[in-house]
Amino acid sequence: MDKKNIELKNVHYFYNNMGKGSNKEEALKGVDLKIEQGEFIAIIGRNGSGKSTLAKLFNALLKPTEGNVHIANINTRDNNMVWEIRSSVGMVFQNPENQIVATTVEEDVAFGPENLGIPPGEIRERVDAALSAVKLSEYVNQQIGFLSGGQKQRVAIAGILAMKPKCIVMDEATSMLDPEGRREVMEIVKELNKDHNITIIHISHHMEEACLFDRVIVVDRGAVIMDGKPSEIFSQVDLIKGIGLDVPQVTELFYELNKNGYNLPLDMGSTEEAAHKLIEEIINKCGRLDGNNN
Repeated sequence: MDKKNIELKNVHYFYNNMGKGSNKEEALKGVDLKIEQGEFIAIIGRNGSGKSTLAKLFNALLKPTEGNVHIANINTRDNNMVWEIRSSVGMVFQNPENQIVATTVEEDVAFGPENLGIPPGEIRERVDAALSAVKLSEYVNQQIGFLSGGQKQRVAIAGILAMKPKCIVMDEATSMLDPEGRREVMEIVKELNKDHNITIIHISHHMEEACLFDRVIVVDRGAVIMDGKPSEIFSQVDLIKGIGLDVPQVTELFYELNKNGYNLPLDMGSTEEAAHKLIEEIINKCGRLDGNNN
């Protein structure tokens, strides 16, 4: 696949493709975006911002009302190439049970390759490799109904992996999971990105999750308004809060402390780093207070 995995040029989307002459709300407004192979990206935005609409454009579930979406130089408007696009860009949705089609883990993971016409021997290899990647090899014959929410979501990811995509788009795929399930899924997608160079695009409203990614794209009212490293994005606390989003807890803490005379950076990369910086600032602040008293 071309290094430039996904490219959007002046993309507008109206619900039901009704166009500008209708009373329908414009979900996306002139979006330009480039995503390269192997990137690890989170897309955040409040409800109704357009982020899920954007996700569905990435693999031709939706097609732009205006503008163009290219997947490895293939225009998603080309109806003859839809299957190839969807084999290249896999989608994992909010509720894994809406994506699971079989009763056992093995059958579900094999479903995609079977529909691609892959020979049985290769299907076996793909299923084994996909389950190993999501750490579910021991559950190959397990009834899916007995799995936890996090395990079901990992089965859904394995089903996509078995089709050997270059990119996985996760549309609020952790929102229905408990903290342990979210942690499991985040660990898996990070390994898939690092070890297999699979592009990961994670649509999320969990700010702590977004901090785990290399690039964060902020969508508001149908437009991309911010695009950068997590530290760059979340250090702009007033702007993030102004569009109805939260910031990570550590950033929120430092933001409030700074209102009370501290001088703490808002671009901390980890909790450990933040803890060291806070201790250092407390010591410095105590020293400044002692100096003033003298």
